[in-house]
Amino acid sequence: MEKYIELSNEEIRLGFVSTCIESVAAALKRPYHEVFLRMKKTGMIRNYIYHCYDALHSDSLENVTAELIGLLKKEEDRQ
Repeated sequence: MEKYIELSNEEIRLGFVSTCIESVAAALKRPYHEVFLRMKKTGMIRNYIYHCYDALHSDSLENVTAELIGLLKKEEDRQ
């Protein structure tokens, strides 16, 4: 009998956050850690990516990445 690991909702959301950060970093050709710090500073990770998981994860990664890049630039300009 096969055993499956069941992830919690928290683990699933955190995996999605990580995927988003990695995708933005690749699109911007910047290190993952740098993009993480930029997103953390603007509050995007907790207040947008994590909070809006239900809406974001149903869209394509390409669309989400483009949206996040635009939002990151907007939030950084605001600060």
